[in-house]
Amino acid sequence: MYYKKKEFSLYYEKYGKNKKNLLILPGWGDTRKTFKALIDQLKKDYTIYIFDYPGFGNTSFPDCDFTIYDYAFLFKNFIEEKKIENPYVIAHSFGGRIAILLSGYYQVPISKLVLLDAAGIRPKKKLCQLIKQTIYKFLKKIKFFLPTRKKEIYQKWLLKIFSSPDYQLLPPKMMKTFQNVVHENLEQYLSNMEVETLLIWGEEDLDTPISDGILMDEKIPSSALIRIPHGGHFCYLEYPLFILQLIHQFFNA
Repeated sequence: MYYKKKEFSLYYEKYGKNKKNLLILPGWGDTRKTFKALIDQLKKDYTIYIFDYPGFGNTSFPDCDFTIYDYAFLFKNFIEEKKIENPYVIAHSFGGRIAILLSGYYQVPISKLVLLDAAGIRPKKKLCQLIKQTIYKFLKKIKFFLPTRKKEIYQKWLLKIFSSPDYQLLPPKMMKTFQNVVHENLEQYLSNMEVETLLIWGEEDLDTPISDGILMDEKIPSSALIRIPHGGHFCYLEYPLFILQLIHQFFNA
C-alpha cells in the first residue's frame, strides 16, 4: 500500500486487525523485511504498520532535499490521516530520530515507545576527526581549479577517502538529505518526551554507542534502559526471542 502526501509516495504494509495499533520505524537503509520475525509474533495482538523510507525498498526518493523534521512530519500526517490513536511505537536506529521528534517536538500522543539502539545524539568529534575534516575541506577547494572532465573523478576519490560507507552507497540526490539527518542533534527534545520509553541497547554497538542510550535514559522523564551484553547495533536480530519478551512485558505492564 502507498500513502501519498505532496511529493511523497510512502510504501507501507499493514498486519493484524486489532484495536491496539503499533508503528515500526526501521533504521536507515533497512526495509520492513528485517522485522518479519517480530511482526509474525506481534500481529496477533496489534494492528501493525511498517514502512519503507524514501529511497529504500518500494519507496522512491523525491526530487528534493529534506530534513529529519520532514520525515517526522510525514509520519505525523500519516498517523493523523489514518486516525491511528495513541499508537505503540518500536523504532530502531534512524527510526529513533523520527520517534523522538514525534513525541518530543510534534507532541504526537504515543501509548508506549521502544527505542532499539536509537540514533539522535550527535557525537562529539575527536581530534583525529577534526583534523580529517580540515584536510577534506582544503582538498575540496582544489576541485574548482581542475578541468571539468577531472572534477568528477577527483570528487569520487575524495568521497572514497573521507566519507562513511553509508554515504558512499547513496545516489547523489540523497546525499544532502543524509547530511541533514546525521548532523541534527535531537538531545534538546528528549526532556519533552511524555511517553513511557524502554531503551534496549547493545553494549557493543559501534554505530550508536551505549553512551547514547545512557544519555537518553537520563534525559527522557519516564524511561528505563536495558543493556544487552555482547549485543551490537542490530540486537533485535541477534537476540530476537529475548527482545520480543522484553517488548511484550513492557507493552503489557
